[in-house]
Amino acid sequence: MAAQTLRMNVGGMTCGNCSRSVERKLSATPGVTKATVDLVNASATVEYDADVVKPEALANAVRQLGFEVPA
Repeated sequence: MAAQTLRMNVGGMTCGNCSRSVERKLSATPGVTKATVDLVNASATVEYDADVVKPEALANAVRQLGFEVPA
């Protein structure tokens, strides 16, 4: 297992429900071991297995919810 930690900026979150949605989506992504979302700082920190999932796939999972993740 190639454990990695990624911090990404997430734009467009306006409330606790937004941050919980992002956290649930990331946590449900195969290869993710832990995801935490910080609404105040508009960011997400994800611990994941780099052999299973790539950072771009994590960003795309957040984008699917309608939030912005800068490239």
